[in-house]
Amino acid sequence: MIRVGLRDARAHFSRFLLSIVAIALGVSFVVGSFCFREMLNNQVDEMMATNADHDVYVRGTEKQQDGDQDSSDSGSSSGTTAYNDIDTSLVSVIGKVKGVDSVSTDISISGRLTLVGKDGNAVSGGMSGSTTGVDGKAWRSARLDEGRWPKNRHEVALHSFAVEQSGLHVGDTTKLVYPSGPEDVKVVGVFSTESSQAGALLIGLPGSVVKDLCEQSSGQSGRTQTINVYGSANGGSPLDADQQRELADRIDKALPASAKAHAITGDQMRDESSKSNKEMLGFIQPLILIFAVIALFVGSFIIANTFSMIVRESMRGYALLRSIGASGGQVFLTVIIQALLLGLAGSVAGIALGWGMVKAIATLLARIGMPLTGSVAPTPNDMLVGLLVGVAVAVIGAALPARRAAMAPPIQAMNETVNPEPSVVPRAVAGTVVTLIGAASWVLCWRIGASGSGDPTPFAPVNALAKMLGTGWTLGIGAACVVIGVIMIGPALVNAASVLLGWLPSLLFPVAGRLAMRNLSRQKRRTSNTAAALFVGVAIVSCLGVVASSVNASVAGLIDNELRTDYIVYSNNGRIPDKAVAGITSIKDVKSVSVSRMMPSVKFDGKSAMAFAEQPTVFSDVMDPTSTQGDADKALRAGELVVGEKLMEDRGWKLGDKVTITGKRVVVDKDATAKAQADYQAKVQSNAQALQAEAQALLAQGDVAGAKAKGDEAQKVVDDARNVDPSTLITTREEPTKAVKRIGAVISNSIYRTMVLMNDEQAEKLTNKEAMFTIMLFVTARKGSDVDGLRAKILKQTKPYYVLSVKNHDEYKSTVSSLVDQMLIVLYALLALSIVIAIFGIVNTLSLSVSERTREIGLLRAIGTSKATIRGMLAIEAALISVLGTVLGLVTGTAAGVVIQQTYRSSGMEHLAIPWGQLGVFLLLSIGIGVLASLPPARRALKAPVLDAVASE
Repeated sequence: MIRVGLRDARAHFSRFLLSIVAIALGVSFVVGSFCFREMLNNQVDEMMATNADHDVYVRGTEKQQDGDQDSSDSGSSSGTTAYNDIDTSLVSVIGKVKGVDSVSTDISISGRLTLVGKDGNAVSGGMSGSTTGVDGKAWRSARLDEGRWPKNRHEVALHSFAVEQSGLHVGDTTKLVYPSGPEDVKVVGVFSTESSQAGALLIGLPGSVVKDLCEQSSGQSGRTQTINVYGSANGGSPLDADQQRELADRIDKALPASAKAHAITGDQMRDESSKSNKEMLGFIQPLILIFAVIALFVGSFIIANTFSMIVRESMRGYALLRSIGASGGQVFLTVIIQALLLGLAGSVAGIALGWGMVKAIATLLARIGMPLTGSVAPTPNDMLVGLLVGVAVAVIGAALPARRAAMAPPIQAMNETVNPEPSVVPRAVAGTVVTLIGAASWVLCWRIGASGSGDPTPFAPVNALAKMLGTGWTLGIGAACVVIGVIMIGPALVNAASVLLGWLPSLLFPVAGRLAMRNLSRQKRRTSNTAAALFVGVAIVSCLGVVASSVNASVAGLIDNELRTDYIVYSNNGRIPDKAVAGITSIKDVKSVSVSRMMPSVKFDGKSAMAFAEQPTVFSDVMDPTSTQGDADKALRAGELVVGEKLMEDRGWKLGDKVTITGKRVVVDKDATAKAQADYQAKVQSNAQALQAEAQALLAQGDVAGAKAKGDEAQKVVDDARNVDPSTLITTREEPTKAVKRIGAVISNSIYRTMVLMNDEQAEKLTNKEAMFTIMLFVTARKGSDVDGLRAKILKQTKPYYVLSVKNHDEYKSTVSSLVDQMLIVLYALLALSIVIAIFGIVNTLSLSVSERTREIGLLRAIGTSKATIRGMLAIEAALISVLGTVLGLVTGTAAGVVIQQTYRSSGMEHLAIPWGQLGVFLLLSIGIGVLASLPPARRALKAPVLDAVASE
């Protein structure tokens, strides 16, 4: 029986080709997802080994709850669990511990800088877009390849990748856009690191500059998340695990009990950071696996149809085997052997395709500025998983046809009267039940989203279930049930669909149209299964189309209906310099400039919340507040809080409640600064006097050259003191702030639903003005002024800052829409593969159908039916299958999109927009897909001589 199965597989190999392609595509996604995930994991491990290379880290001992930790930009702690901040004064304590070579606090700051390249344009950090300032002098993994390290904020060293991206070299002068604005800088060095930085631009800065930027970002001074320690045991080389542990223990013993600090090894910190970053990137693999499931799910229909027709054609042979003593199990085995070979061939091809796909992605990422050095080769486990998945899908797809072959009575099989298609009514009834369950789940999802924190239904058990599942699970369960239910109902819809959809073709092409309609109804399950392959892909694409259109319409509605200002100015690196704000404000044609500034490290009743400092003009010139309680404009002007409706519900606040606000201000410690300056001057004077004394002694000995050298050295000490950055001699301290404010208004504008707003005067009492991020400006023109001409004046003020964009209403809408569309492009491209597989399914079904109907087509040709009519019949048949799958997909996908929009309406997706034009294009494309898919089967049908076709068995 094994030999029979192998013989049949060889005989039917050409018919398996499209099924092999379908399996290969699905397996390629499976293997590719594992390879891509491992490549990212390897990249993270390499970057952690380079970027977090200290031997010991000192951090807080108390884990911070979500929303309670202070924000800090210490690069060493990125991605790890937040602990309480520790005092930077511990640096002096740790530096005295035996075995400590050097100690540092903040050595990097990310996302606050923009480098201007040789061509005068801002340099983007590849796909990541990240620019990070680092204290390379205090970073062991940074190797200086050329020049020297910078000494002040007007000098920089560039990472080798930044040199490639910017075109700058040592000695060049350019501009670096600090949060305060652009400044002239000179490139004084080039450095490199062992690991690729995944497209990030690294800029070497003096440690004092990095420290100042970190303090501005966090809004606090004298506190840090980690203190970083290099050990001296290996003469500057990294410590091994035991040495790290010994040094950490010694540091722990030296730390004061009141410090709330604890030393951990560098290996532990790197492991924690790697794990956290890998978890953050973990969504990528499930996303790719979703497409693998779709591809394999769609491919399973092709496999089932292929084996159904092969089994039908081979039924006499199976009946003969049964009549000479073969058991049903042995017949079943012959079909399964073919499926195993099909699965193996598709899996091997899929493993190779998945590997190649990831290598192509890595190459593409490198070309667009995000080089990755992690390994992309699949592991044996990856290949085994791909192999098992491909074989399993093939066997599952072939199982039902194999069962029919095994269960067919031999006598009926020989007489070709075997197994007439069973009634589709029971399947339709079951499908209707499943679909209704899915629809009910969608309704519950919509009610959960609409009810907010209240009960979604009047029924307590349903409310308990809703609370347990949430919107995500109810949406997913509903989608799965609806898709499966529609597929089950499909065969029952074929007759009605053939009449409705075939009415126009049969009217235009009477013979070909009627023959096509009849052929669809002959095998309802086969027709439905083929259409289902297209149905799944179209459903997902149309759902995404509705969601994207609704998001764009909601944003457009917000801008059109609520935003009244004339121009929006925003920064590409997240912060607008104060000088730019002053420049725009000074324009004569400007009525008002409303600044939105984010307030870090501010808490409300002890919990963090997104808070913004706003000018009173925000509700008079910029946006119409949709107030649910109170008057937002009056409240803001009176110094009261304006709170978003969603945040109000979550915190349980009410209008008129008093809220305690706490923050921190960084102030100059005048006494400590004066002492630091005096100490520095005394040190400089002492060094200069000592060198002068040495010079005089050498001169007395007759060593004129030596005396001159010492004199020059003393002069250099004095000159260096004159050029020292004054900010390095300023000592600051942190001052806690507190205020109690009344909630004066509640607003439901979608953009402010989770925020707290207060006016500038109150905000600046709670935190430093420099610590607040100016993320957006709203510019309103003076009445009667030239609004179009105002744009040129604003651009003149923003041009020197390189990173500022100026948009009017329509341009801002277009920008937001393009961001949404860009996120969907990859999804559309990947989902298009499922539609390609569906096309293969139609081609496969028609090809096997043509083979099955060889005699019938031969008879049609024998009685005078033209080749054009035969081609038309197959084209109409394929087009009707495509349109059936597309219509079902459009209806289901649109319904899913509507449910998503209604569910998340309160989160900002307020407007439902159905892209009728896009859906119409899908429908027209489906007709083209059907006609295209019919060409190879039609060519095969007309290739056989008429007499041979009529005489075929």
